[in-house]
Amino acid sequence: MPKNKKPKSNPLQEKVLTVFRSNPTLAMNYKQVSRQLKITQTSKKKIIAKVLFELEANGALVEEKPGKFKLVGNDSNLNKLVGKVDMTTSGSAYVEVEGLPDDVYIGEKDLGVALHGDLVEVAVLRVKRNGKPIGKLVEVLERAQTEFVGTLQKSLKYAFLVPDSKRMPVDLFIPLDKLMGAKDGEKVIAKLGEWPKNADSPFGEIIKVLGKPGENETEMHSILAEYGLPYEFPDGIEAAAENLDVSIQESEVKKRKDLRKVTTFTIDPIDAKDFDDALSLQKLKNGNWEIGVHIADVSHYLKEGSALDKEAYERATSVYLVDRVVPMLPEVLSNFACSLRPNEDKYCFSAIFEMSNDTKIHKQWFGRTVIHSDRRFTYEEAQEVIETGKGDYKEEILTLDRLAKQMRNDRFKKGSINFNTLEVKFKLDEKGEPLGVFLKEQKDANKLIEEFMLLANKKVAEFIGARAEETQVQRIGGMKDPKPFVYRIHDSPDPEKLQTFSEFIKKFGYRIDTTSPRGISDTLNRLMTEVEGKAEETLISQLAIRTMAKAVYSTHNVGHYGLGFKFYSHFTSPIRRYPDVMVHRLLQHYLDGGKAADATALEEQCKHSSDREKLATEAERASIKFMQVKFMQDKEGEVFGGIVSGVSEWGIFVEIDGNKCEGMVRLRSMKDDFYNFNADNYAVEGKKYGRIFRIGDEVTVKVLKADLSKKQLDFELMNDF
Repeated sequence: MPKNKKPKSNPLQEKVLTVFRSNPTLAMNYKQVSRQLKITQTSKKKIIAKVLFELEANGALVEEKPGKFKLVGNDSNLNKLVGKVDMTTSGSAYVEVEGLPDDVYIGEKDLGVALHGDLVEVAVLRVKRNGKPIGKLVEVLERAQTEFVGTLQKSLKYAFLVPDSKRMPVDLFIPLDKLMGAKDGEKVIAKLGEWPKNADSPFGEIIKVLGKPGENETEMHSILAEYGLPYEFPDGIEAAAENLDVSIQESEVKKRKDLRKVTTFTIDPIDAKDFDDALSLQKLKNGNWEIGVHIADVSHYLKEGSALDKEAYERATSVYLVDRVVPMLPEVLSNFACSLRPNEDKYCFSAIFEMSNDTKIHKQWFGRTVIHSDRRFTYEEAQEVIETGKGDYKEEILTLDRLAKQMRNDRFKKGSINFNTLEVKFKLDEKGEPLGVFLKEQKDANKLIEEFMLLANKKVAEFIGARAEETQVQRIGGMKDPKPFVYRIHDSPDPEKLQTFSEFIKKFGYRIDTTSPRGISDTLNRLMTEVEGKAEETLISQLAIRTMAKAVYSTHNVGHYGLGFKFYSHFTSPIRRYPDVMVHRLLQHYLDGGKAADATALEEQCKHSSDREKLATEAERASIKFMQVKFMQDKEGEVFGGIVSGVSEWGIFVEIDGNKCEGMVRLRSMKDDFYNFNADNYAVEGKKYGRIFRIGDEVTVKVLKADLSKKQLDFELMNDF
């Protein structure tokens, strides 16, 4: 190797170096580094020890004392890190650096021209006693967003865009010749321009006028634009979809398993148009059941690398706002060609299981099929069959329901965690105005579909992943994972968060076992049952969910903690999720004996899909919030019962009983006492009289204001003091 050539480091070496770069003056041993990387297993700590000596040999570290290593001091970039800005509403920010266990905190005055989501270089100024780094901006490397939604404020000499996003800390200055005809008070989209040195605000120009604030069309387009989500397809994309041959060809049928004579049906929401999945059932001569989970074969039509495919990848997911769906695929595919509509032959990618009455799987098969759905059930229709034992295909539905219930019970026994989450739905009139709010109830028909989709997702992931049982160990050791695949992963809870949660619930007389993954899941399930119907249910349920990690897509399988599955993927919704399309392609590629896919490229696609999913979720929540505020507009002055859903230094969040509309009681409006926010106890406490408000407490509030522009409800506390 030439002396002047820097040795190539592996991903684990980079992670270790990142720890040292955030602590440029410290000498650390392998235990301290492992702690920073949140590695607890002895075998993995030994790998870290080996990496330290490798980095010393490469000249990146020096062994200052026996077993203690430090960064080589002549590198001017030692304390410089690259990461993504996570802006707070107060104007400060945290920079998320890959491989670094703690984010770098940057105060408002040290943030410069960085904005939320930007890729930046930061310098670490110092490290606090608790090990958390503090830094300042060096340079913005890449803007995350260059278009912003907001309200135009116009005067005779100048104009400003006031952004909708609370994470956008500055207004945009708009020259009068860059208004594009926009009027004062209108919702607009502005493009970010120059940000001169020492200027308080960046320059911008209006590129689109959305309309009058408060109108559904304006606000929904505003929400989509705020999160960088499209609301229409680019020129040519829908035409490309229209020009596809979507007919069923006999030559293609011959290449597939023909299941058109097997009893098959779909069960979906009443307003669904894109039917991703269908179930089939037939009894075998040996007394077992053959159950088919049939998924729309989107990849048959969506050719990799085509304009349609690139657009679907960019979107990565369908977005479900309150009054509309922004689909991943053009309607000709999502609602027609790919949708498993009744009485039509359709191409599918299927997972077929031979199952005995005790739900044991004896055989499984994955591959491309052609099916014919005999009936389209709504969830309500299927539920009626389950409850009455009467109706179309009653034997099939009742059998599937019985098997699903058994699988569900077995799943919880094996470590799956049962978090009961409620979904808010709206009843809208023909103009999209909210007439009512209700909570969507998960009944047996919903759970039936859920269970068989979970089964298919799990078994597809096992089919590929079980061949690489030691994936994580291999990755940490620097070896390549065999057969890279797209997994849906959900990491185990952060030990620190879990311990904090455990200590908190002891105040209510509850305990969880934190000594093992199985112990955690078993006791969490028991806890959820114990708190049901009690005053502290909301508080404990919310804190338990916050303790959990977020599920994401990755080629690095760590299992799905929440479900208790060692292998899990997304296979069942390719009409609305791009990772499912990726899974279909990979599965067929490996079934055909193909070589290992490019893991680096796949991981990039996984990260993109996870990021887009997060944005879509935030947009969906914003649309719900808007519609809730709109629903409450004519209820100003009315009094409602509710529960405390959150607490902060500014006030108490209250969720109204029945409709889940959430607003805030500001601390400054509570005149009976001076109230302080107690973060450790998730409570607001009165200084003089000691009155305490905790998450889950029942209160009575009056609606003071429903502000559509801010998507905000203001309440007044009505409880007698």
